Amino acid sequence: MNRILIVEDEERIASFVEKGLRSNGFTTTVVTDGDAGYEYALTGGFDLVVLDINLPGRDGFTILRELREARVTTPVIVLTARDSVRDAVAGLEGGADDWMTKPFRFEELLARVRLRLRTAARAPEVTVLRAGSLSLDLRTRRARAEERTVDLTAREFVLLELFLRHPGQVLSREQILSHVWGYDFDPGSNIVDVYVRTLRKKLGAERVETVRGMGYRLPTG
Repeated sequence: MNRILIVEDEERIASFVEKGLRSNGFTTTVVTDGDAGYEYALTGGFDLVVLDINLPGRDGFTILRELREARVTTPVIVLTARDSVRDAVAGLEGGADDWMTKPFRFEELLARVRLRLRTAARAPEVTVLRAGSLSLDLRTRRARAEERTVDLTAREFVLLELFLRHPGQVLSREQILSHVWGYDFDPGSNIVDVYVRTLRKKLGAERVETVRGMGYRLPTG
């Protein structure tokens, strides 16, 4: 059964879309602000996202950009009152798979949902991320370093996934805080350093490099 995330702050529209999708056999989750929408979508626990643009917190354009930067490939259908060609182009170029304007007919939305799900189903699903002898199974949420299996906490898992999706790239503390913790944070916090030390203890000190004055990097060699 396909799982669909609905990110919509207008209660009437969210309820209408949710009821329609549920009656057609989908499992739905509704969130009403952009920050929660981003956090839910980031988990990878959904097969498709129906996304509004004008939202409290993060707007839809920001959610799209940050999801695609985080290599989240979940299909996204934008459902919005913004009907300008410029907005539609910006959304599609920013990572949306489809763009619908309000008011809309549910039958058309349903057809587009089914089309995107069929297209996504044909694409091979990545379930294990690898870098050298380090791997992370996205299903079991366990890491392997050399021949050792390593159990991770929820935050450690998200942090390691971030590094493995960006091997060789220097990630600043601010980028890591935003991705892993996802809320307003104190830039002076040392929580990133604490979690990096924990990963090093579990996986090996050489697994995460410190780039002085810039952040951290997962070596590719």
